[in-house]
Amino acid sequence: MMETKKALSPEQREKLLSALKTRFEKNMKHHQGLEWAKVEAKLGANPEALWSLDAMESSGGEPDVVGHDQKTDKYLFYDCSAESPKGRRNACYDREAQESRKEHKPENNALDMAAEMGIELLTEEEYRALQKLGDFDLKTSSWVKTPAEIRELGGALFCDYRYGHVFVYHNGAQSYYASRGFRGSLRV
Repeated sequence: MMETKKALSPEQREKLLSALKTRFEKNMKHHQGLEWAKVEAKLGANPEALWSLDAMESSGGEPDVVGHDQKTDKYLFYDCSAESPKGRRNACYDREAQESRKEHKPENNALDMAAEMGIELLTEEEYRALQKLGDFDLKTSSWVKTPAEIRELGGALFCDYRYGHVFVYHNGAQSYYASRGFRGSLRV
């Protein structure tokens, strides 16, 4: 099987970089002390990461830089949309859960969608870190990476932000709702 190279056209690349730069400059509290020029240079050297960021952007995630790992020299992007990305809702947790539904199967599942985009679901810890940058998911909720021992029992975890607190809940992994999607992360 031939692998398809994930790359953007020059026009798509410029449009995405412009959107990312604007968001970077507008939300400096997300990444204090970081410089756009260094982020842009890293992105320019990684066309597949740009493709993944474009997938995050086009599904409503509004990706932004939220940190820099000094050891690996990688920038960390999270979906920073106010609510769970609109283009990623109505999805159960994973393929096993999706296939287990006898009727009213959702079209997608969070883990496969994330893999197709080249991103990872946020962990509970990453979700809590995101909430320190602002108030996200005030009306929606987001699936988060679920520990294997919970998933093996049929459950999956999701989070939201209400009453000034992050709440972590469980649901059957096969459940899906119009107000639940997922947030992703990407290291570049």
